[in-house]
Amino acid sequence: MKTADTLIQKVDQIPQVDLGYFPTPLQECPRLSETLGGPRILMKREDCSGLAFGGNKVRQLTFTIGDAVAQGADTIVHGAASQSNHCRQAAAACGKLGLNCYLRLARDHKSILQGNLLLDNLAGVDVEIVDAPFGPELDVVKYELAEKLKTQGLKPYVVASPRSTALAAVAFTWCIAEIAQQQQQLGIDADWIYTCSVGGTQAGLVLGTKTLELKMKPFGIAPIVWEGKLERMRTAANNAAELLELDTRVTDADIQNTDDYIGQAYGYLTPECIEALKLVAKTEGIFLDPVYTAKAMACLIDHIQQGKLGRDDTVIFLHTGGTPALFAYQEELTADL
Repeated sequence: MKTADTLIQKVDQIPQVDLGYFPTPLQECPRLSETLGGPRILMKREDCSGLAFGGNKVRQLTFTIGDAVAQGADTIVHGAASQSNHCRQAAAACGKLGLNCYLRLARDHKSILQGNLLLDNLAGVDVEIVDAPFGPELDVVKYELAEKLKTQGLKPYVVASPRSTALAAVAFTWCIAEIAQQQQQLGIDADWIYTCSVGGTQAGLVLGTKTLELKMKPFGIAPIVWEGKLERMRTAANNAAELLELDTRVTDADIQNTDDYIGQAYGYLTPECIEALKLVAKTEGIFLDPVYTAKAMACLIDHIQQGKLGRDDTVIFLHTGGTPALFAYQEELTADL
C-alpha cells in the first residue's frame, strides 16, 4: 500500500505550474449536519483554490498548462459551455503566466455577459461565441483554430480530452492524498466523498482512494448526460495511473455515478438544487454554484433523507467551485423572492 506522502511524491514528478493555494481547506459543516439529522459532513473547499474565484479546474490546470509549458507552448486554446468555469480559470491562469488565451464558447441559453463570461472578457483574452455545441463538435473548432494560430507563428496547446481528462485525474489523485493527510490530522476516517463529476475529477478520486486503500468511497453526481461516462472515467483514471507509474487499475465496478439529479438538461436548475444551495448558504455561509455543486448537494440531501447515509457515517463533500455562475442565474434563483 502506498502512503499519501509517497503518492504526492509521484504527483510531483508530473510537469506543472504554480497556480493555486494548496492544500485547500477541509471544513467541518456542523450546522448543515445538524439540520439534516446527520451524517457528519465536512467540505473539501476546492472553491478556495485561489485563482479567479477558485474551483476544481485550478488543480487540473496546474497539470494541463504545466503540460503545455513543458511542450513549449505560448498559447492556450480552450472552449466549453458559455458559462464554463474551466474556461474562466484558464483565462486567469494564462494572464498569471503570460500566455496567450483563446476561448471558443458554445452558444447556449446562458450566453449572456454575466457570471463566468463576464470574467472571461475582463481577463482580456480572445473570446468568441460559436454555434458548435459543447462536446466533440466544439473540439473540432478548437483544433481548427490551433492550426490557424500556428500559421501566425504561435505555439498553441489545445485543452481537450483525452489528455486533459487524464491530467484532471492526476490532479484529483493528488487531492485524495491531500485529504488523506487532512483526515489523519483531524482524526477522521470518512465513509464517502460526494462530488459533481462525469470525468477527470471523479476518475482521480477513484484512483486515489483505491491506490491508498482508503475506506472512503467516491460517489459522483453527473451534471450532464454523457454517453459512455464509465468508460471515460475508467480510461482517465488508468491513463493517470500510467502517468503516475502506479500499479493500480480502475474498473467500471469501482465507479459509482448517477444521472438522477441532472433535471431537464445540463445548465438548467432544479427545485431541489435551488433548495440545497440556499440551505448550505443559510446554515454554513458557503455558496454552492447552481449547475454543479448544488445538484450534488441535492443528491447528498436526498440520500440522507432516504436513509442511505446514517447518523454515524462521515461524508466529505467536494465543493468544485463555480460560484461566479450564480450571477447568470439571478432570475431562476430569485423567482420566489
